[in-house]
Amino acid sequence: MSLTRNWRVARRLRAILLIPVLVTLVLGGFRVSRAVDTWQSADDAVRVAELVQAANKYASDAINERDLSVVPLLKGDTDSGVVAQARKVTDQDRAAFDKAVERMPQTARLLRRVAVVQSGGKQLAGIRKAAFTSALPGVQTEEKYHLIQHPLMELSNELGFGSSNQASFGRALYAISLTQAAESLTRAIGTHILAQDRDKLQEGELATQLASFRSYAYLQRVALVEFDGAATSQDSARLQKALAAAQTKGKQQVTEAAAQAEEAGEDFVAPPSMTTMISEIASGKPASELAKQGITTDSFFAASTLSFDAYRQVEVYLSDTALANAKDIAASARRDAIVLSVVVLGAVLAAFLIAAGVARSMSSRMSVLRGSAFQIAEQRLPALLSQLNRATPGRVDTRVAPIPITSTDEIGEVARAFDQVHREAVRLAAEQAALRSNINAIFTNLSRRSQSLVEGQLALITDLENNEADPDQLENLFRLDHLATRMRRNGENLLVLAGEESNYHGIQQLALVDVLRAAASEVEQYERIELTGIPQAEIHGRAVSDLVHLVAELLENATAFSSPQTNVYVTAGRLPDGRVMVEIHDSGIGLTAEDFAAINHKLAHPPTVDANISRQMGLFVVGRLADRHGIRVQLRPSREQTGTTSLIMLPHTITYTAPNEVPADATADFPYPLEDTQPFPALAGAAPESAGNGGHALRDQSATDAMSRYLHREERRRQTGHGDHMDTPR
Repeated sequence: MSLTRNWRVARRLRAILLIPVLVTLVLGGFRVSRAVDTWQSADDAVRVAELVQAANKYASDAINERDLSVVPLLKGDTDSGVVAQARKVTDQDRAAFDKAVERMPQTARLLRRVAVVQSGGKQLAGIRKAAFTSALPGVQTEEKYHLIQHPLMELSNELGFGSSNQASFGRALYAISLTQAAESLTRAIGTHILAQDRDKLQEGELATQLASFRSYAYLQRVALVEFDGAATSQDSARLQKALAAAQTKGKQQVTEAAAQAEEAGEDFVAPPSMTTMISEIASGKPASELAKQGITTDSFFAASTLSFDAYRQVEVYLSDTALANAKDIAASARRDAIVLSVVVLGAVLAAFLIAAGVARSMSSRMSVLRGSAFQIAEQRLPALLSQLNRATPGRVDTRVAPIPITSTDEIGEVARAFDQVHREAVRLAAEQAALRSNINAIFTNLSRRSQSLVEGQLALITDLENNEADPDQLENLFRLDHLATRMRRNGENLLVLAGEESNYHGIQQLALVDVLRAAASEVEQYERIELTGIPQAEIHGRAVSDLVHLVAELLENATAFSSPQTNVYVTAGRLPDGRVMVEIHDSGIGLTAEDFAAINHKLAHPPTVDANISRQMGLFVVGRLADRHGIRVQLRPSREQTGTTSLIMLPHTITYTAPNEVPADATADFPYPLEDTQPFPALAGAAPESAGNGGHALRDQSATDAMSRYLHREERRRQTGHGDHMDTPR
């Protein structure tokens, strides 16, 4: 098939196993999806159980706050520590409930119930402020707390995930919470009746309190019956055990109170049973008569608290058990989902591994062949060619490491064929490098021979100049001297093309102005060159010859491409960071922006020597010489309407300046924006001396010789009355 013709072997093998793998993945995906849904539902049930647990604690502590506040607030003690502590506990429970709300499942039913709870919670501050005052007469304070407690208690009905047993926890928990709430109301109203000043009550207020007291006492009995119907036998037994323990504890408290009263010499009346106390308080007897029977606020509150704590103990047990059951169900669902997911993914992974293993056994050597081919083409071969271009060809190891495939099948044969291609490419590159080396040697020999002739010619011309008194004839000899000097520079260009390095053996440092004069003396139209504003700076001996050559090429270019009636101006200045900027300005026709970009790129990155170099040999030589000493050269449009400005940045490594002339933290401020304003890195060191290298000796001598010839010509002009033909620095 044309569709699979270009597929890799590994891809074809995987395609064969794709269909059964997809079927397994789809069927397993349905099973995993159902297991994950069950896990999510079980996890939601855990968060609901956590919410119910927090709600029950919030509700219990809220009504307990109300009951503890009865006596202190009726006495007007609004700063009571007991009341403050009870309210603090309630506020903490409210904060814990709000955090549980943030984690609960966002179902419409739960959100509706929580909204009712939060609505009641917003009234808590107002209820506390008006509690047990004339603003809330009768039993309104006790029943106002019901706005907070009842919605919290109803959240127990939301339990019911996983089994009918879990749902029964919800019914039993609601019933025991209702029993606890009825006991709390009975305790609060009873304490209120015993502690209040009945003379300050409004008409009918006491009757309302007594009716409510009897109603909530009856509601408590009804709630206990509801609990017995909803709870398991174990839970009912647990409640009976808690109530029996509370009764025993109550008897112990009475015994201890009697002993304390006897030790203090006080009369003590043992309180009756809780049922009797409720009946006597409900009869409406005054508190003084009830006290004679041992029914006081303290005894009644203590006895009622024992029952309240017993109910709360069972309530906490049921809520904790519901949460633990929900967590067990969630853990089981999570375990099932994980196991099923692992089985499905394992089956799919096994299928893929089998396909990958078979494909790898066939395609691994092909991958090695492909990677080795790319490595040879992109890294090893280019690196070897770069070494051949930089070093002497005979000193580069041209041995080829074979591709690491030793098999004798078709893949191995392709590897051996590629090794052969690699060896041929390296052999040809080595031959070309050797050819370039031979050409460079030819350039060097030709340059040395021609320069020897030129030096002899210059010596002869100098003798003629010394013996010539006719000014006009002397001027002709000077022109001939300049032509010979230009011929010598062309010979030096051949040395640069051949890659010969400068040797500064025997050359001392030279003033920048003398270097510029020497460069100008090598230009045919030297009389058009004007030097202005040259600072005092010394050039290192290793760079003198190359810098003279570099500047001479730029000056030659400036004079050749500008009108003979205009001057070429050479200026220089020291930048704030101590480097020296030399500028060459001409009034030529200028260049386009594209031409400037192309020339500056070649100056910054000198190309390899080829046939095209001959047409722009000067720029190539300038780039090579600048790169050798870290000099930056760029061409820019002149600030005038026409012309070109050549910028030459001389680094610290080739210039000498007085220490007090270089600021410690100055930065370069260029008259023209260069591409890179960072200082050049220091050179690795001077070129090695070679006393036997004639090409080096000729080139190094040229700088000093050019300067001496310039001074000689100027002296002869003054002697013959022609005056200076090139301006000195101002």
